[in-house]
Amino acid sequence: MRTAVVTGAGSGLGRVITRALLADGWAVALAGRRADALAETAEGHPQALVVPTDVGDEESVAALFAAVREAWGRLDLLVNNAGRFGPSGTPDEMSVADWRETVEVNLTGSFLCAREAFALMRAQDPQGGRIVNNGSISAHVPRPGSIGYTATKHAITGLTRSLSLDGRPFGIACGQIDIGNAATEMTAGIATGVRQADGSVRAEPTFDATHVADAVRYMADLPLTANVQFLTITATTMPFIGRG
Repeated sequence: MRTAVVTGAGSGLGRVITRALLADGWAVALAGRRADALAETAEGHPQALVVPTDVGDEESVAALFAAVREAWGRLDLLVNNAGRFGPSGTPDEMSVADWRETVEVNLTGSFLCAREAFALMRAQDPQGGRIVNNGSISAHVPRPGSIGYTATKHAITGLTRSLSLDGRPFGIACGQIDIGNAATEMTAGIATGVRQADGSVRAEPTFDATHVADAVRYMADLPLTANVQFLTITATTMPFIGRG
């Protein structure tokens, strides 16, 4: 039995990825703040383990991975998906509190989960596992008024590279998926109109989020001797190439 943790599993891409892994026979621990939303994602799947978690809280994350260890004894995959856009605005309009909250969820949360997963994967027998970080197109280029989100997503790229390097001696692979305009509740506004670099507001194309789940499944199904280091998946005609 292959085992996984998916953060942000209560909605959006986390829900789609979780359900795809469960359909493939994975045992999945669902992490997120809302127990009711996690339960909805897990409904009908006996291999789902619902663990309400605040990824920005060290003790909460430790409890998540302790539950995984107790339930299954090992971990094969972590999908670091939890994140928030945070408020939109120029740097002077973003409060320090909002900045810190965005960093806590997007960056510190990913680190805390990776830290616990790394320790479990390193200690288990057979040793090793895989970590997949959700980087976003904003790991490459920003949208206007997104300094907190963009800075954290650029930092995820550094986290991915460091995990890849530090994981080599222990059979721990780490890759990153950068997603542009997958159709979820969080991105619903993009299809109706979003601010562009030139100040205009235009609708952007989206694509079916199941394609993201398919990409994650591909990454997860590789043997640990192979790794997708970075994978970018976008709506074909979204303004990514040439953005800004």
